[in-house]
Amino acid sequence: MAPYITVEGEQALRAELEQLWRVERPKVTQSVSEAAAQGDRSENAEYTYGKKRLREIDSRVRFLRKRLEVLKVVRELPTNIGKVYFGAWVDLEDERGESSRIRLVGPDELNPALGYISVDSVLGRALLGKAVDTEINIETPTGKREYVITAIAYQQPND
Repeated sequence: MAPYITVEGEQALRAELEQLWRVERPKVTQSVSEAAAQGDRSENAEYTYGKKRLREIDSRVRFLRKRLEVLKVVRELPTNIGKVYFGAWVDLEDERGESSRIRLVGPDELNPALGYISVDSVLGRALLGKAVDTEINIETPTGKREYVITAIAYQQPND
């Protein structure tokens, strides 16, 4: 089964690929050419760093191109938007009364700082198919956690 990605996630990967290929790589290639023209390459740190950076860029470009070929972009809303599925923003309240918002995304979009968690994580799997006011109990490395779903949205909430 192909890994899923949101439309925004696909756009971000394509933008990264475009930036690397059309902007960053030509700049680094130019600086490597200029450094090579200075003569002795064995002691030329700019040349050595530039070649290393080119290899990193080329590796990432290859990865992104291959990855974008296999990803399945989820463009449609689920038939029941009252339940949690891939791409949903979910507001949770924990046992201490603290609120948080997470979004269920694929592995290519993980970003804990934004609250983007994997649909394959323990919490992600526990939330799938659940509705508002459902209580979720999960086992984490720090012990049991309890959450209640307080809201579900498929467009980013504006608060």
